[in-house]
Amino acid sequence: MVPRSIRVALAACALFAFLGAGFWIHALFFTRLASAPPVPAQAPNAAEALQSAFVSVAEHVRPAVVHISPVQVAKRRRPPIAPGPYGDDPVLKKFFDQFLGPPGQGRSEEFFTQGLGSGVIFDKRGYVLTNNHVVRGADGVLLRLASKREYQGRIIGADVTTDLAVIQFEPDAAVPVATLGDSDALRVGEWAIAIGNPFGLDNTVTVGVVSATGRADVGIATYENFIQTDASINPGNSGGPLVNLRGEVIGINTAIVASGQGIGFAIPANMVKRITSQLMDRGKVTRGWIGIAMEPLTAELAQSFGLSEARGAVVARVYPGGPAEAAGLEKNDVVVTFEGVAVEDYRQLRRMSAEAEVGKTVKLEIVRNRARKTIELRVAEAPDRMSPDRPGPSRDQLR
Repeated sequence: MVPRSIRVALAACALFAFLGAGFWIHALFFTRLASAPPVPAQAPNAAEALQSAFVSVAEHVRPAVVHISPVQVAKRRRPPIAPGPYGDDPVLKKFFDQFLGPPGQGRSEEFFTQGLGSGVIFDKRGYVLTNNHVVRGADGVLLRLASKREYQGRIIGADVTTDLAVIQFEPDAAVPVATLGDSDALRVGEWAIAIGNPFGLDNTVTVGVVSATGRADVGIATYENFIQTDASINPGNSGGPLVNLRGEVIGINTAIVASGQGIGFAIPANMVKRITSQLMDRGKVTRGWIGIAMEPLTAELAQSFGLSEARGAVVARVYPGGPAEAAGLEKNDVVVTFEGVAVEDYRQLRRMSAEAEVGKTVKLEIVRNRARKTIELRVAEAPDRMSPDRPGPSRDQLR
């Protein structure tokens, strides 16, 4: 039998061993737990991130969108007294002249048409972009900002051929300004956000995508290079901005195809920049002119001219005394490049020649009698009135 003292010693050793193991396990477990990296918070999903982007754009751009009401001055004239047995009575004539004014005269009065357009502030000095058709025929404009403040504006300049106009008002405090982006960098399928005042519903935001770029056969303006979008656009959206997810204005909403659904058009921002800079400086736009009328190059014509594809513009007429005549261009020449850029069709050539600097010498590659040659000509200033080369079908414009 084991002595009592040995049993006590063994029990004490077992107890100390058990306590030591417990302390070791405790230290090991909690040390690893403390050194473990914290569990990251769950990242927001893609839908929430996209929603946040839309909200951010709306909060940033909506304050710069304005409601535009054209102002016109009307003359009310009193018609002459109708012929009758008392038409020449001097007493009656004096009565009507006293209370209604002499015949043929009237007092002018200002009246405000209903809010039919939108605009966007793009300069802190109070410059507003809109469409020409929104302010066409107006003597002035009334602007209502998102803050509900109202200002009288004046039309600085308008360009019929691109359907753009610039208005200025005198802000009495700092105003929100939208930034014009780079429309040349647009890709089909990008998000597009339209902001405006459809049917008088101020600061309405709709969302879609860029459906196409470079639309030039719409028949709305002389120089067309539209962005097509399916973002909902309605009467009253005209002149409002089309915006990307970075909050940059990529276009100015202009028109829809009334017979379609989800087919809207916007003037690209880069074209807007070129036009507005001239309207702000001179009140008008100066364009280049090479002195020809153009027509489409069809597949049949391309084959007859010895071309493998229908790319280029056919010279339909050479205007007497113009740059083309001086350079030796002839009817039925086919212009295939302009300053080294391939010409896709006559609309592109018309647009590139209009954007060329007046007085600059440019190189045109042409095809004549199945042979290619290069011609240099000096760009002139476009006449104020020039018949369109090929008028297109009409489309419903928005106001």
